[in-house]
Amino acid sequence: MSLKEKIQSEIKTAMQEKEVERLSVLRMVLAATLNKEKEKRAKLSKEEKDESKLSELSKLTDEEILEVIASEAKKRKDSIEQFEKGNRQDLADQEKSELKILEKYLPEQMGEDEVRKIITNKIQELGASGPQDTGKVMGAIMGQLKGKADGGLVNKIVQEELKK
Repeated sequence: MSLKEKIQSEIKTAMQEKEVERLSVLRMVLAATLNKEKEKRAKLSKEEKDESKLSELSKLTDEEILEVIASEAKKRKDSIEQFEKGNRQDLADQEKSELKILEKYLPEQMGEDEVRKIITNKIQELGASGPQDTGKVMGAIMGQLKGKADGGLVNKIVQEELKK
């Protein structure tokens, strides 16, 4: 069962169990996924003219769907930060509960200590010596940590390690 099918199935379950918030978040994820598929289809339609191949090629992989979910989770984190700055705790709490639902579909995030260890090893491997090497280290490390660690955290740790 693909991730998209799992989400569609859980939408039905949420409807039956009258879980309004979960239903809303899952529908939002499904809509974002469909939008991403339409974008992919539009790009592919320039090269591929066969309609049956086009619809098959434009389907998102589970990894691409995880990227959509991660993007939605990042939006929630940004909103929480903004709402808390604006003293709107009610809206921040709403975003936090939506974020909890989204996080159930994402792979478990690595801890700061684990990330720091991987980064220090990569810095030594690349022979990076200072802040001017940030781009080189980030490029090499993000492929390895994509989906497993927050990009902001990775960037912060890379900056700290390269200043040493």
